[in-house]
Amino acid sequence: MILIMLGAQGTGKGTVAGILSNELGIPQVSTGDIFRKNIAEETALGIEANKYISKGDLVPDNITVPMLENRLNDEDAKNGAILDGFPRTIEQAEKLDEMLKNMGKKVDLVVNLVTPKEEIIDRMLTRIVCTNQDCKTTYNTKLNPPKVEGICDKCGAPVKQRGDDADPEAIKKRLEVYEEKTSPLVDYYSKRGILQTETVSIEINKMGADVAEELIKKLK
Repeated sequence: MILIMLGAQGTGKGTVAGILSNELGIPQVSTGDIFRKNIAEETALGIEANKYISKGDLVPDNITVPMLENRLNDEDAKNGAILDGFPRTIEQAEKLDEMLKNMGKKVDLVVNLVTPKEEIIDRMLTRIVCTNQDCKTTYNTKLNPPKVEGICDKCGAPVKQRGDDADPEAIKKRLEVYEEKTSPLVDYYSKRGILQTETVSIEINKMGADVAEELIKKLK
């Protein structure tokens, strides 16, 4: 089973994907994690990716897609995966479809999370993340703070705010980029009948954990 998480930053993709991963027994796969692993292990693709990342440039698809394919061929992903952060464009979605077809797989469900913009900005400003790269559990100082201030519940590492989450204008810019580049994927997957859109908002008392619970009932 291949699932894709769509939604702007701050909509709760990580929360939903994490719960689904635990309950369904399939890994949460993000391009960021794949890049870091390949760079740390100094694979041929990792060395090439680092040439772009070190300059602050986007890693081209001819490097990203083979990395993703390698990850999906790992033993823990034999029954599927939850893709978080890929695809980001229609072109990447088409390349993903081709890659999965060659692997005898397909995208089974795309979960699109929607949250009011002002609420996203507030969430981002109050978001803190575990600094342990093997954990990276996300908290919110208002909605779900760690039990001990400044310490991750799961691994005990320090938690802190990411630098790019501290500037409201920077957050707005990221949301604009998302709308421009990624939101067309909503139409792409909707036309294929595999898109499920869920509103995650404190205004309707529905958060990421609630969405995950509903999805688990549907998928199991």
